[in-house]
Amino acid sequence: MNTAEFEKEVKSGARYEFGKNWQKFLSVLNDDRIKVAEKSLQEMLEVETLEGKTFLDIGSGSGLFSLAAMRLKADKVHSLDYDPQSVACAGELKRRYFPDSAQWHIERGSALDPAYLQSLGQWDIVYSWGVLHHTGDMWSALNNVAPLVKPGGVLFIAIYPDQGGRSARWKFGKKLFNSSLPGKVLVTGVTIPVWVLRGLAKDIVTRKNPILRYTQYHQTRGMSKMHDWLDWLGGFPFEVARPDQIFQFYKDRGFSLQRLKNGGCDQYVFKKH
Repeated sequence: MNTAEFEKEVKSGARYEFGKNWQKFLSVLNDDRIKVAEKSLQEMLEVETLEGKTFLDIGSGSGLFSLAAMRLKADKVHSLDYDPQSVACAGELKRRYFPDSAQWHIERGSALDPAYLQSLGQWDIVYSWGVLHHTGDMWSALNNVAPLVKPGGVLFIAIYPDQGGRSARWKFGKKLFNSSLPGKVLVTGVTIPVWVLRGLAKDIVTRKNPILRYTQYHQTRGMSKMHDWLDWLGGFPFEVARPDQIFQFYKDRGFSLQRLKNGGCDQYVFKKH
């Protein structure tokens, strides 16, 4: 896949370079974070192990959850991402932890390329966390991943919730962030201090140690607060959906909802009939 179109989108401000952010995240990745990522998969999928299962990671980002699937003994893991630097991140994690494994395959691919996706066949678990709303054509991407799930298999996705005017304001901010260096400085320089002060005020009111907000952040999905902040501020293209829209969309395609966890991203686990 040619990277020229990707580079053109980044240069024009139409796309955020997630891979650059994830490459920096790898410098703080440790075994504790990896174990937390494993646990988050186990809890949402309601399994102890992925032994006997195949795992397709669409939009693998840092590669952390592909690595978690490997450590949970998945029979086969396939990582794909549109961002070439994200592909490199997954490659680096494979080099560190599973250098000789033939079970983990990594390549560049797009959730908007149905022919490519069809070539991958069907999988027991199709995982795409916080990705499809960044493709620029979310509903096509949501549709494209459905046939990749085996009958009886599981689709695990996370999508930004529709918050009306607030979502529209965030979209404007993300577009400004990607428009130029001054735009990036303005958005980060205003937003991050507000987040810090808001968190500090909340911790004071609830009598919590404000330091724990940062030192314990990795206990959710093994991630880093600063890298997640940058991912959020820069994440563009940006689309949103209400839970009832996602539910009906996949119900029409033969899926039933197994779990829904609301939050910054709504997490859905669907089973294919």
